[in-house]
Amino acid sequence: MNHDRPLLGILLMLGFCIVAPVGDAVAKVLGQSVPLTQLVLVRFAVQVVILIPIVWAGRRLWRMRGRVFWLTLFRTVLHILGIGAMFTALQYLPLADAVAIAFVMPFIMMLLGKYVLNEEVGSRRVWACIVGFSGTLLVVQPSFIQVGWPALLPLFVALNFSVFMLVTRQIAKETDPIGLQAVSGVMAVVIMGPLVYLLQGRNIPGIELITPNSLEWTLLLAIGALGTLAHLLMTWSLRYAPSATLAPMQYLEIPFATVIGFIVFRDLPNGLAAVGICITIGAGLYIVLRERAIARLESQSPAPAPA
Repeated sequence: MNHDRPLLGILLMLGFCIVAPVGDAVAKVLGQSVPLTQLVLVRFAVQVVILIPIVWAGRRLWRMRGRVFWLTLFRTVLHILGIGAMFTALQYLPLADAVAIAFVMPFIMMLLGKYVLNEEVGSRRVWACIVGFSGTLLVVQPSFIQVGWPALLPLFVALNFSVFMLVTRQIAKETDPIGLQAVSGVMAVVIMGPLVYLLQGRNIPGIELITPNSLEWTLLLAIGALGTLAHLLMTWSLRYAPSATLAPMQYLEIPFATVIGFIVFRDLPNGLAAVGICITIGAGLYIVLRERAIARLESQSPAPAPA
């Protein structure tokens, strides 16, 4: 991996922070007229159409067997559930609120690392997790009063993608990232296509299929393209800059989501939610900087660094 062009890595991550909430905004618009399953199915189908030619042209690794295959299948199911939950949440919550609540994911990942993977996590980082989660609850609280249980969906998304990332870690060294996404897209289409077809006519909300108009087709294609582009931007950014450099930048997605939400929907977080967003960002940045400081100490000394 090339770390010699950090500015390029930072610019690519900046692109991700803009593209991802734009894709969420398009999903929020489309969710008012297009059933959820059709929305998710087309999103993965477009991913396949974009990535398969890249995999073939670049002769990338895509064949999977045994443990890697089954973990990729599990990862794909998590991806389907996570995207479906996020698209549903966007129909009830302001864009910035939904994105900010989902940013509890770094705290969940750290706690999972401590209690599931037995990774060393010091008390100060645990307290930062608690503070960050408290900030997230401040964002959830006014939303929950207004819309009820859908305000909790971004928390499910965060937990879901925390497990998603842990599974990805398990197979990352044995797969090509673009090949992995291409295969995952094919799996998602194979899983969802027959399921959606078989459930037609049973009057299950969100399962029915419609014939989109030209604008809806354009936006459906845009969701798939934006989702795929966002993933590629994040993947490419890690090629040129270390994760410790890029991690703080990911929190820029929240202010970008706030601006996009205001421009498109005239939505802004209320005062309590805004305070919660600031607390969440602050706690997340503390954890990132603390991880960086510990990594620096460990690289300078063979002795265990304090947590």
